[in-house]
Amino acid sequence: MRTPKSLRLHIGIFGRRNVGKSSLLNALTRQEVSIVSEVAGTTTDPVEKPMELLPLGPVLFIDTAGVDDIGALGAMRVGKTHKVIERTDLGIIVTEAGRWDDFEQAMLDELKRRGVPVVVAFNKTDLWKREERGERREDGLERKLLDDGVRTVRTAAPKGEGVLALREALIAAAPEDFVNPPTVMGDLLPSGGLAVLVVPIDKEAPRGRLIQPQVQTIRDLLDNDAYCMVVKERELGDALLRLNRKPDIVVTDSQAFLKVAGDTPRDVRLTSFSILFARFKGDLVEMVRGAAAIDRLKPGDKVLVAESCSHHPIGDDIGRVKIPRWLTQYVGGKLEFVTHQGHDFPADLSQFKLVIHCGACMTNRRAVLNRVARCRDQGVPITNYGLTIAWSLGIFARALEPFPAALEAYRKEKGERE
Repeated sequence: MRTPKSLRLHIGIFGRRNVGKSSLLNALTRQEVSIVSEVAGTTTDPVEKPMELLPLGPVLFIDTAGVDDIGALGAMRVGKTHKVIERTDLGIIVTEAGRWDDFEQAMLDELKRRGVPVVVAFNKTDLWKREERGERREDGLERKLLDDGVRTVRTAAPKGEGVLALREALIAAAPEDFVNPPTVMGDLLPSGGLAVLVVPIDKEAPRGRLIQPQVQTIRDLLDNDAYCMVVKERELGDALLRLNRKPDIVVTDSQAFLKVAGDTPRDVRLTSFSILFARFKGDLVEMVRGAAAIDRLKPGDKVLVAESCSHHPIGDDIGRVKIPRWLTQYVGGKLEFVTHQGHDFPADLSQFKLVIHCGACMTNRRAVLNRVARCRDQGVPITNYGLTIAWSLGIFARALEPFPAALEAYRKEKGERE
């Protein structure tokens, strides 16, 4: 239960109203998570339920409103359902046994377009099997979907029928990058290697705890048989002098980049937690290319700052105060910054010259990759906090030295500009 949502496999449950989505979620979780009623449209806002689905581990089921909801409120509910697609790693399309029409096909096409694996649950089979003709139709639908590479199961949620088969289908369909997840930085140093982590303790650090990217990085190093030293930025210089050999890498909070770069020997690789997470949660090479747009910004341009969480901003907030200040100084004129939080991300990005995303420690990789893809499709460059700070401070190339492909992309971009 303590596993953050950002590290869970997000399983979205989609379908028309009253096809039994909520009943199926309750059966999967063995709990009364969602309200079940014969009245269509009972589920309004997405309902989230974290649980353990072995052998996958922690997952997050998301029950959604029917995609055929009607009226003004219905359109808003459908809008929220489509937002869930943005962060879905694995989709369940629920439909009544023997039924497959435009709504189901459109949902399948949308999920497949995004590269999301899908399991189709033909629900209420206990009712449909009363008609032999209907069962033959269901057989034909299943064969067609299987030929298209989509797993199918038959369920009768209130009776628990087919739930085990659905669990097995979800496990089999889980995306490879969740079964064998990427590493935060375990591939950047050898077994037994040393990383020095620079962790400022400021107003945004939770009392008594480290922020999530720092904790995840420490755990990732331990999982990969490496070890680390954790210091504040003021103690870095002294800490390095106390070591009997140089560390393999220094990783800093991006806000302390300039001081840490000055205190870290030039032959020691340096990067930031935010840049690590640009690779871990998104597409580092694409975001490196996006950072080049900083040099094309002009006073008056509009910049979107996208935050994946809805934290309460402090007086010197990085996304609302520090980055706007540094970029304004870099550009030499006032820019217009627009901030969006949580799952709120504009469909139309045409008004923006640049999107700057946070490190995305509070959302899953699928959501970030979908945002990157949306920016790419609309021709709007996207980068992230750490890359923006490194660029504005003039240490961009050094911050990319641990990532050869990203560094090569930057050099190529730079060569084309020159």
